[in-house]
Amino acid sequence: MKETEALDQYISDHSDPESDYLKALYRATHVKLLRPRMASGHIQGRILKMLTSMIRPRNILEIGTYSGYSALCLAEGLESDGMLYTFEINDEQEDFTRPWLENSPYANKITFIIGDALDIVPNLGVTFDMAFIDGDKRRYISYYETTLAHLSKGGYILADNTLWDEHVLETPKNNDWQTIGIKAFNSYIANDKRVEKVILPLRDGLTIIRKL
Repeated sequence: MKETEALDQYISDHSDPESDYLKALYRATHVKLLRPRMASGHIQGRILKMLTSMIRPRNILEIGTYSGYSALCLAEGLESDGMLYTFEINDEQEDFTRPWLENSPYANKITFIIGDALDIVPNLGVTFDMAFIDGDKRRYISYYETTLAHLSKGGYILADNTLWDEHVLETPKNNDWQTIGIKAFNSYIANDKRVEKVILPLRDGLTIIRKL
């Protein structure tokens, strides 16, 4: 355990730091919200920013805004004319998250939508070049299919939590719908010939998927 913590600290010390704004948001997330572990955090945030800068998408879709940490990192990597559409289905999250997004340096690149992405995305009329799926694990396959239908050829989908604290190695209980959902999603993606895919053992697992 100590070796893992030391290695995590080494990685953090030798990567670009997060901004003071992101640090403040991360602290506020831990103080004011339940399940603060859902926030992406420093290293994953830097990776999201880096991947966005590399892919150079015009439009990004995010499903699962939570406190807005990942949204800010994605927006940070966007070109000046890029736009992030981020969806949060829990309307009780809005009072916390919206001010953090709207008061950020990237507010003009973010469209924050409270509602179900499965219902709204098909009617947006937007083609996405990149997506980050981090919503309800039970609905990952539905989120994936909706995203893929509105993703440009050669576009990328990033799916978070796909190792699910290593529970993917276990046989889930009949009522453990989150683990069942993640395992079903991983099997679904592994057998989908429409895409290339690889799971990175980053944090809780991050699957990178490219539409052929």
